[in-house]
Amino acid sequence: MPRRFTARFAESADDVRLAQALRGRVFRQGRMDEDGFDTRCRHVLVEDGREGRLACTFRIQPFENGAEISRSYAAQFYELSALKGYGGRLVEMGRFCIDPRYNDPDILRAAWGAMTAYVDDHNVKMLFGCSSFHGAQAEAHLEAFALLKARHLAPRKYLPQIKAPRVFRFARLMRKPDLRAAQRAMPPLLRTYLAMGGWTSDHAVVDRDLNTLHVFTGLEIAAIPAARKRLLRALA
Repeated sequence: MPRRFTARFAESADDVRLAQALRGRVFRQGRMDEDGFDTRCRHVLVEDGREGRLACTFRIQPFENGAEISRSYAAQFYELSALKGYGGRLVEMGRFCIDPRYNDPDILRAAWGAMTAYVDDHNVKMLFGCSSFHGAQAEAHLEAFALLKARHLAPRKYLPQIKAPRVFRFARLMRKPDLRAAQRAMPPLLRTYLAMGGWTSDHAVVDRDLNTLHVFTGLEIAAIPAARKRLLRALA
């Protein structure tokens, strides 16, 4: 049986506009979401073959090594000098969003299948990006932040430092996370990163422009468990 959701790269300016429009519905109350990074990136569209519409989108920006990381979107918000010496290829994933009319895990599976194929084809060693929590009030996300502090902070050798003017230093939280509540509160993309061995910054950036809090997220491909890699490749 054909898969309902399939992923492809944007092939035209119209494709990119579709992606920007979906981002606008998710992040900007219906206004088009576009910025200067769109021309530097490749855009991925996850389409619903049954309904004939766009279900999910994200963009990727590749870098040959860490020396180029200052050109990333994330570098606007995080001091990333700890990654400048990284020797392998990196890819930044950004503006990930799912049409809020959907609640189907197959959408995320299609997105990660596409990324798995890209990682294998281009010998990518690390994925990174900004993982967003909807709403810029930290109090709404404390359980998730407590879990990040307890289990998922970046290795010290990669830890991003503070650069943005408004941040929430969740590594200072003195609370034990409620694991169930924390998992429920974790954005789906971030939850997937963490399940594969990913890590985050020790602070969240307050982005009032998009009404989000986001954390820098990294994932070394070598850290993904073998069983998880097999599952991902089955989706590609």
